[in-house]
Amino acid sequence: MKDNFSTQSADYAIYRPTYPQELYDYLFTLVKNKETAWDCATGNGQVARVLARYFGAVYATDISENQLKNALQLPNITYKVEPAEQTSVGNESFDLITVAQAIHWFNFEAFYAEVRRTLKPDGLFAVIGYGIMSIDKKVDKVIHKLYEDILGKYWDSERRYIEEGYKTIPFPFEEITAPHFQIKTTWNFNQLIGYLNTWSSLQHYKKANDRNPLEYLFTELKEAWGDDAEKNVHFPVLLRIGR
Repeated sequence: MKDNFSTQSADYAIYRPTYPQELYDYLFTLVKNKETAWDCATGNGQVARVLARYFGAVYATDISENQLKNALQLPNITYKVEPAEQTSVGNESFDLITVAQAIHWFNFEAFYAEVRRTLKPDGLFAVIGYGIMSIDKKVDKVIHKLYEDILGKYWDSERRYIEEGYKTIPFPFEEITAPHFQIKTTWNFNQLIGYLNTWSSLQHYKKANDRNPLEYLFTELKEAWGDDAEKNVHFPVLLRIGR
């Protein structure tokens, strides 16, 4: 698994969007017991902290120590620096396993073997993610220019799984058809810039060119944003659920 996010882990904790409560409520209706959960590739613990409100114990793993340093510490969350494909827990340990905005980086075969090993017989497995956001026509046009024209060749090949809505990842489980969810939030202009700076492709560009590509687009983005203090932002939620 690639570690594309350690260098901007503090910004990641601040600017990345959070999943809607309706998504969690739906998942929890499908989970029979709420003793233990595993959030793999937990990052800053965004999902783990929600699971901790409902499960007796949460195991949260990531390969980035820097990411875990920015995670919220709670008494029933155990954070470990471990790859998703190889954990130090016993067989049939978890009622729920989640992986959010990360499965495209995994070795699918090895990870799924670990899911089968550690999931309880009646447990639930959920792959979660989100696609590119939409704000309004003017802003979206400039962001598309950044995404495609400037950063296109700097995206890792695994990004295609996000673009394809996680529909093309292998998923050898008994799948449950899930409803559609959206992340809905409001941002000011600085939050937009903060979020764009967390993109892995932007970090790759900076390393290759010693310059932040947002410098080229800042004025154009600002003009597209206009005078609004805040704008509504929507992300489509990607979701695959299985047993």
